[in-house]
Amino acid sequence: MIWLYIIVFIFALTFLYASWRAAPWLPMYGKDLSRVINLARLKEGERFYDLGAGDGRTLLAAADAGVFAEGFEISLLPYLLAKFKIIFFKKKNKPKIYFRDFWNINLGEADVVFVFLLPRIMNQLKAKMETELKPGARIICYVWPMPGWEPAAVDAVSGQPKMYSYIKGS
Repeated sequence: MIWLYIIVFIFALTFLYASWRAAPWLPMYGKDLSRVINLARLKEGERFYDLGAGDGRTLLAAADAGVFAEGFEISLLPYLLAKFKIIFFKKKNKPKIYFRDFWNINLGEADVVFVFLLPRIMNQLKAKMETELKPGARIICYVWPMPGWEPAAVDAVSGQPKMYSYIKGS
């Protein structure tokens, strides 16, 4: 019985750590996946990063669109769910999920970055993106805009969360 408590404690601890670092796991609406993919204007062969990838649903949609998708997640339960989904993904272009803190990775290879994170970390994330992203990289923000940036496009559907698209300048 003690092992069950230890396992629950570990899952809870990673959930709390993820909540403190960027955002708790809150799955996005499945009906919004196509909106994300359309707003991102993905081109085959591009590299798509999902920061705080959760259960991997955005990664699977991006990979299905023909891009190389990578996600970073530090909450154990959604990470394991994503790993499980990826195992059974039927396309040859399987996405990758890493049990890593995205603050410790370099975004320089990304063509598109997707974020569904809390507003309190957006200024810090903006600084990271301004430093690391290559010119022309696209950033898709789900629900909350990036402070201080002018969106290239806004996807606003009545009754659904807004999405914002940004393009990094040179």
